[in-house]
Amino acid sequence: METYAYYADGRWLEPAGGEYFDSENPYTGKAWAKIPRCNTADANIAVQAAYRAYHEGPWGRMNPSERGAMVRRLGDAVARHAERLAEIEVRDNGKRRVDIRPGLSSWLIDSFYYYAGMADKFEGAVIPTGRDQILNYTRHEPYGVVAAITAWNSPLLIAIWKLAPALAAGNTVVLKPSEFASASTLELMKAFEDADLPSGVINTVTGFGAEVGEPLVTHEQVRKVSFTGSVEGGARVAGLAARTIKSVTMELGGKSPQLVFDDARLEHTVHGVCGGIFPPAGQSCIAGSRLLLQSGIYDDFVEKLLEVTARARLGDPNDAATSIGPIANKAHFETVLGHIERARQSGATLACGGNAVNPEGAGGWFIEPTVFTDVTPDMPLAREEIFGPVLAVMRFDSEEEAVQIANDSDFGLAAGIWTEDHRRALDLANRLEAGTVYLNNYFDACTQSPVGGYKQSGYGRENGWEGMRDFLQTKSVWLSTARRIDAPF
Repeated sequence: METYAYYADGRWLEPAGGEYFDSENPYTGKAWAKIPRCNTADANIAVQAAYRAYHEGPWGRMNPSERGAMVRRLGDAVARHAERLAEIEVRDNGKRRVDIRPGLSSWLIDSFYYYAGMADKFEGAVIPTGRDQILNYTRHEPYGVVAAITAWNSPLLIAIWKLAPALAAGNTVVLKPSEFASASTLELMKAFEDADLPSGVINTVTGFGAEVGEPLVTHEQVRKVSFTGSVEGGARVAGLAARTIKSVTMELGGKSPQLVFDDARLEHTVHGVCGGIFPPAGQSCIAGSRLLLQSGIYDDFVEKLLEVTARARLGDPNDAATSIGPIANKAHFETVLGHIERARQSGATLACGGNAVNPEGAGGWFIEPTVFTDVTPDMPLAREEIFGPVLAVMRFDSEEEAVQIANDSDFGLAAGIWTEDHRRALDLANRLEAGTVYLNNYFDACTQSPVGGYKQSGYGRENGWEGMRDFLQTKSVWLSTARRIDAPF
């Protein structure tokens, strides 16, 4: 049993309360590590370390180019420790290794390189005020201490999406990973020790939301919060942050539609639709969990969809032959099964899956890829985020009806359109209420492209130019060149 400490001020610390909780391997169902159960005292230590690093240490005084060079060293550190990081993430939250390891050698490292290069590229502007002898210019400045709260489905990816732009912008950070998957974030802190950043620039506290997350959000020295998680958690964070008028960025849930028209290439599209939800066991905010099929292809498409889904292999997330890994934790496993049972009772037709299974050698939490047909837009299955391998199939006749069904949701994180008519694709992309729209593909992402939601899927953006802009505030400076100022009275 591995026992972790938490990381603050460049040191590994024991939790103030002396308590730990177990981290369980989703594949085996067994505890494998002990995680510090931090509390308000630990949050205060971490925030004060970040505050000193920003206001008293060298970080806040560095010029952007120097800071960029240090951020680049973080990418180098991830590259050196990629094998260990991937190993721990698979063990801690059950993500398939084939989904983690390549990213740790490419675009997650590139996130640090990208923002390292951007550190000295955020230029201010001289504003044409129309006034003589007045110079007005803007400059972009960091907030100071940032609290970054991450989710359990992709701990490393989400942490890096927040860390790279926040640090390049000049902030210091206190990370709080989900209590369901904290170990890989603590391993990331070990990797970062190789980068030799000033103490306190990056800190990590672990534990439960009410005990350490909320004290972090409400801390008077935290000036910016970046949160990824559920709508319920986001609402709680937003309310707490509002007490001290903190800036907040939120990436929350989704119930993303995939619209398939009768001119779409059948096999190509079936593969894309399946790939848009099942490989991560549906545990992705942008998972395409609502499938809207045009009536003329409904039966043929469903038949092919079930054929492809039947070939999925559930098993060890370390095995490259595994198609779908486990549900990341027992509590969510039970939640997904509850959604499936309610869907059965609502009148939807269970076309395949729907059961908990135990692949050979596994003792953890697996659910078959599940497809429900004859779903109507008013059913809970079509409206609630399940965050599991459950696909709701609906029928439409016209473009107008497809758009109406797609937009009739509290969420607006992503959407997919499958058609060979590019004019239709571009027109519908403009009409769908979603932060990301995929045309004849799904699940693509890169550091340069912004990610974020409409409606209850959140606000603010991560990645791209906008991802760093969210960690900066703009100051307007007015300079008079006049030799005298006339008396006002």
